[in-house]
Amino acid sequence: MTGAARLTALSRSIAGRTAVVTGAASGMGRAISHLLADEGARVVIADLGGDRVGAVVDEIRSVHGDDASLGVVCDVADHAQLEAMVEAATDWSGAIDIVVNNAGVSLATSAFQPTAEFEDHWARTLDVNLTAHARLIRLAVEHLRAAPGGGRVVNIASTEAIVTTAGLAAYAATKAGVVGLTKSFAVELGRYGVTVNCICPGPIETAMTADIDAAAKETYARRRVPLRRYGTPEEVAQMTLSLCLPAASYVNGAIIPVDGGMSIRHT
Repeated sequence: MTGAARLTALSRSIAGRTAVVTGAASGMGRAISHLLADEGARVVIADLGGDRVGAVVDEIRSVHGDDASLGVVCDVADHAQLEAMVEAATDWSGAIDIVVNNAGVSLATSAFQPTAEFEDHWARTLDVNLTAHARLIRLAVEHLRAAPGGGRVVNIASTEAIVTTAGLAAYAATKAGVVGLTKSFAVELGRYGVTVNCICPGPIETAMTADIDAAAKETYARRRVPLRRYGTPEEVAQMTLSLCLPAASYVNGAIIPVDGGMSIRHT
């Protein structure tokens, strides 16, 4: 028996691949970046705030070396900044094999709030949560086409695309839009071997949920989530990694809830 012998052909390694992760300085984006780096990818950390970006880059470099990560301060709502980020990534690595569209905001948008505030929140949410995803895929598409074995795109949406909350119209609309965008790009780019998939996280312990009272979280989870708890960012990261693997070459256009079963529970 030899250690090199294998009975299967598809690899479960992303070693040497280059991944771009937006919204990477905290929560799910940070966990995704950590995991991709742990599995051998070189990771571009894109987010607002130089200190926060630098902290995640330092975390990765402290474990995997100075060449394991690049930080780029980027407001994904700004096309020019997205373009500059992609250019910085390719100058650094020469390739983009994986794109994880994770950046997102959740701003109140209700039928009853003041018009100016509604319009401002609606526009910002659309720009960050939906338009930026499409723009980044377009900016990276030639690199994804050139990726060995085909590039990987993972869009992070939300179970708000499936079941929704009052007062978050823009958030729900954009997350549903990410689902549609995923399917359309999956059909368009599949001929080039590029897969495009979507994860819909449910209640996850992140900065977005940090202000919710702990007792309220526990009550909600026990009432609504079959697993009776909030998820962790790493649990979303592990699904993201699975979709980025060369072995996931026939998974395309999938919409995958990571929600402990919340979205299938009737009561």
